[in-house]
Amino acid sequence: MKVTAEDFGVLLLRVPMGLLLMGHGAQKLFGWFGGGGPDKTGEMMTALGYPEGKLVALAAGLGELGSGAGIALGAATPLSSAGLVATMTNAVVSAHLPQGLWAQHGGFEYPLVLGVAATALAVHGPGTFSVDAALGCERKGLAVGLGALTLGLVAAAAVLALRRENDEDLEGAQ
Repeated sequence: MKVTAEDFGVLLLRVPMGLLLMGHGAQKLFGWFGGGGPDKTGEMMTALGYPEGKLVALAAGLGELGSGAGIALGAATPLSSAGLVATMTNAVVSAHLPQGLWAQHGGFEYPLVLGVAATALAVHGPGTFSVDAALGCERKGLAVGLGALTLGLVAAAAVLALRRENDEDLEGAQ
């Protein structure tokens, strides 16, 4: 096996990105790393207009933890990338978009970069040092990346549609 700079480069992208995303999931699921756990995160999700805030918090936490693990390990990379795109799109639209671009103002730059990096990773593939490569099931290319992006955006739209319906229900109740 010949190891290239490209293999090392994609590993440097995958591992910290995946581990940090896992940390965000652990904040929601367990309250680790200063997170709110399912109860406080659920309250935040309800305030953002999602129905069943605690359930949505658990789903978001599992999505981040699972997608992050897949990204870090290079396992089921297109599906892991789609999961990351879905959770980051929801974060952008529901929480960060009104704050503008920059993170220091609560903006969407961080989730945007993660979503774009996940799509790029699906296009490039996870590289030699990955579970996908070890199992001989690495998938990559423009079609794979666009498929991961599309799946992530469709999943995000489905969850955001619930939020919009809930927003209408809240407006109707006032």
